[in-house]
Amino acid sequence: MEYLAHLEKDRKLSKALVEALPALEMRKNIPLRLMASIMSQQLSTTVAKVIFKRFLELYNGKEPKPQQVLDTPIETLRGIGLSYAKVGYIHNVAAFCIEHKITDKTLQKMDNETIVDLLVQIKGVGKWTVEMLLMFSLGREDVFAVDDLGIQQAMVKLYKLEHLDKKELKQKMLELSAKWSPYRTYACLHLWQYKDNK
Repeated sequence: MEYLAHLEKDRKLSKALVEALPALEMRKNIPLRLMASIMSQQLSTTVAKVIFKRFLELYNGKEPKPQQVLDTPIETLRGIGLSYAKVGYIHNVAAFCIEHKITDKTLQKMDNETIVDLLVQIKGVGKWTVEMLLMFSLGREDVFAVDDLGIQQAMVKLYKLEHLDKKELKQKMLELSAKWSPYRTYACLHLWQYKDNK
């Protein structure tokens, strides 16, 4: 993978680059991916999968359109194990996507910053959630999740940044990650892997 040669120029990061990762992929039905990421917040991967499976079963195993989700009663969504807050956020996403005519095509034409600015307007959707969407659903190669705890922990270890406070740490992380562009997403994937393997 050509991204490895670029990232390996960073001596410290190269310790985390064990082997090339598969290329990022574009996924379909981005509005639904955004709802799924809200459902999975603060849950283990296993529990999140169970809830998403139950969610799809409400629509006979098919992926619903935003209007179908909006038409699903709150109590029905509560019944699959979602809190009132999450049901509210999921309805917010559905309503926002309908109102702003958000489809896979419209998002594909936008740059990362525009997508972040657009989607964080939805109550319940933060910058981190949109960054994960950019990485894992839109297949964008140059996203850096500075607020992600796992990335922070991995970089503290690799670059010996223990002495910095939160604000200084983020500033330093942004400086270090600038030279990884245009492959910052891959750097994040390797940093997560490095943290999990340590």
